[in-house]
Amino acid sequence: MRSPPETSQLDTPSRILMGPGPSMIAPRVLRAMSTQALGYMDPSFLEIMDDIQELLRYTFQTDNEWTLATSGTGTAAMETAIGNLVEPGDTMLVPTNGYFGDRMGKIARRAGGDVVTVDAPWGEPLRPDDVADAFDEHQPDVFGFVHAETSTGVRQPDVPELTDIAHDHDALVLADCVTSLSGVELHVDDWGIDAAYGSPQKCLSCTPGATPLTIGERAREKIQNRDEDTGSWYLDLELIMEYWGDERNYHHTAPTTNFYGLREALRLVAEEGLENRWERHREIAGELRQGLQDLGLEPAAEMEYWLPSLNTVEVPDGVDDTAVIEFLMDEYDIEIASGLGALEGDVWRIGCMGYSARRQNVACLLTAMEEALEAQNFDVDEPAIEA
Repeated sequence: MRSPPETSQLDTPSRILMGPGPSMIAPRVLRAMSTQALGYMDPSFLEIMDDIQELLRYTFQTDNEWTLATSGTGTAAMETAIGNLVEPGDTMLVPTNGYFGDRMGKIARRAGGDVVTVDAPWGEPLRPDDVADAFDEHQPDVFGFVHAETSTGVRQPDVPELTDIAHDHDALVLADCVTSLSGVELHVDDWGIDAAYGSPQKCLSCTPGATPLTIGERAREKIQNRDEDTGSWYLDLELIMEYWGDERNYHHTAPTTNFYGLREALRLVAEEGLENRWERHREIAGELRQGLQDLGLEPAAEMEYWLPSLNTVEVPDGVDDTAVIEFLMDEYDIEIASGLGALEGDVWRIGCMGYSARRQNVACLLTAMEEALEAQNFDVDEPAIEA
């Protein structure tokens, strides 16, 4: 018989999380998650689910009845949306300008879809003319785009123009809002988005495990009129909505404490107010962007499509990006990340999201970044803190 392993009491280090996610968890969210578990059919728990739905409708700015939290991470929500919207033989149009647009395509192929692309360089948004040309050429059934590309720090502008193009071709629009939900301006209904998903651990400053998802009427009609069931029973939205809707039929065991945390995170959004929250992210991230430029570092994303919640910064010639990341972690307990995919080694990704989007965190990061650069003999333009 095996002997029990010897382990110490859990004691995680205290970090300032300024990477692409997770962000620092709001204290009220931690407290909410420490409360006692309820049964997943307990009337009090069902009321919590009702609260989550109403708070998500506010946060997404939608009246969609099918608004819920997927049991899983952001990728689970992406797979839920695509797996339900895309039937075998459907054509899905996806972008090539970032890591997560590529992931959309991979999931769509597994759902049996034919994947076609609209091209744009990494670090740039999609151009409406290119989207229109792709629709004319491919006539897709579903168009997926990334509102806030975590790999490049690019925010997609012109969203209503893109959705108009799709709807003119009778296609559904799916938006990846993982790094934008509650951090930058988003209007699901007014912008004509048919389905969207977010993330709890980014601008909402919650834990992964219960992910926001909303499905509009056109998308819902497509799902309810599929020729065959979706390939995943666990992620079948018609079955899941029997649990979230009036029927309250058991589908799968809900992650109860994750729901507690998400509810509290969404309450914080409502208390702050969406417009105030969007402005806070712009203001604090703007100070970060300017401070990095003062050090001599150049933003990788142009201001016109800058993403306040995820800032990409060019790694200067002669500077080891990994060494800077390690310095920040070892000396200051600050987490940032390197580039992803095509931008690996070329940029740093610095998050400014939710509870992490505070002036004291930005000031600490700028000081630490200055020291990290000077340790590699980089000539800093303006010190973060004057002597």
